[in-house]
Amino acid sequence: MIVLESDTAKGLFDLFLKTKKAFIADKKIMDKNDNHSYPIKETAFNIPNNWTWCYLSDLSIIQEGPGIRKYQYENEGIQFLTVTNILEGSVDLNKSKKYISISEYNNKYKHFTIDKGDIVTACSGGSWGKSSFYNLDDKIILNTSTLRLRFFNDLGVNKYLYYLTKTSYFKGNLSSHSTGQQANYGYSHYSKIPIPLPPLTQQKQIVAILDKAFVAIDTAKANAEQNLQNAKELFESYLQNVFSTKGDDWEEKTLGEVLQKTETVNPKSTPNNEFIYLDVSSVNKETKLIEKTTTLLGKDAPSRARKLVKTNDIIFATVRPTHSRVAIITDEYNNQVCSTGYYVLRPKNIIENHYLFYFILTFGFNKLMESMQKGASYPAVNNKEVESVVINFPKSIKEQQKIVERLDSLSTETKKLEAIYIQKFADLEEMKKSVLQKAFSGQLNTKN
Repeated sequence: MIVLESDTAKGLFDLFLKTKKAFIADKKIMDKNDNHSYPIKETAFNIPNNWTWCYLSDLSIIQEGPGIRKYQYENEGIQFLTVTNILEGSVDLNKSKKYISISEYNNKYKHFTIDKGDIVTACSGGSWGKSSFYNLDDKIILNTSTLRLRFFNDLGVNKYLYYLTKTSYFKGNLSSHSTGQQANYGYSHYSKIPIPLPPLTQQKQIVAILDKAFVAIDTAKANAEQNLQNAKELFESYLQNVFSTKGDDWEEKTLGEVLQKTETVNPKSTPNNEFIYLDVSSVNKETKLIEKTTTLLGKDAPSRARKLVKTNDIIFATVRPTHSRVAIITDEYNNQVCSTGYYVLRPKNIIENHYLFYFILTFGFNKLMESMQKGASYPAVNNKEVESVVINFPKSIKEQQKIVERLDSLSTETKKLEAIYIQKFADLEEMKKSVLQKAFSGQLNTKN
């Protein structure tokens, strides 16, 4: 039986090193003088005896994008990749469409063309680490904060390398080389990552197993996401129906007619007093609870800290896209201040504050707020427009409270379902990590 070099990890690695030297000689890649030392002594985990550890730059092209400037942008031509285009597991060229001229492409940037089968990744900023296997036919090039990987001469299975970029090990190793406050990675960082290299046959087996596992996990995640969305929509549909169906002995008034006047204050007038300040991000839009606050002296109060809030007031953000941030003020925040980016609702005794709170949550109210927003740089709704909104409600406070009790009950059940689906989603993510860890430490059931 003839044993090819690629049939063993050591033989395959030797082929990689020969190919890298040939690439450098042919000027297909630059000689970066990595000077890697083998065998690699310190490794993150154990691998099978018939595998070997290698540095990424001895196996793969690691190409960073050029720095194309705004003055070079064109309305058409050759599109270049941005971090916005790179999603976890796919590339969406419609997310960001930026181009350079065909002449510039031909003269300067042709060698940055992304090939089908490349692994493309975001390598800086808050989205660093996102990676995708590029399988589109569109001609596109790299640009700033993007990078591509590919085994030399496709000697290895590129999808094996792609799955490796998804592991906690790979991302953790990369981040360990970070030196600045903001993540910004390039060749010098990627080249230092040790890679577990199995024989070619096992790479193919691992990819086949991961493909099958990821399809099953992604299907389960999609089902969990849909169930979560269904639970939310069920509550929102019921909520909308309550406020759009006027019952017997109900009243119709504007918000201005059912609200008391609220106060504005100037904390700077009492510079030594402490205030709890609620800015427009203080309310968690998912839980409708106040989570982020700042305690400050009056002299340190920002110019937007002007609205006084009291227990049982309702606040909602009038600024896009934060208008879904709604909360009821608890005793903890009584006589404190919130940003002028909030509208403060203090109901008169004809309407129950929790009833009003649920009205602010309705899809109809939020769509109305969106349609009323004005301003290019800071789109918001003014007070008069909020006060003009019409609300229907039972004249009886007891009837309002009954409605609130039903909504509270349904809200509680919906949140329980949401918690179940969110946990399911988290469990599936952990399953992915576990499968990946087993795959790259040789613990999957593959044939030798």
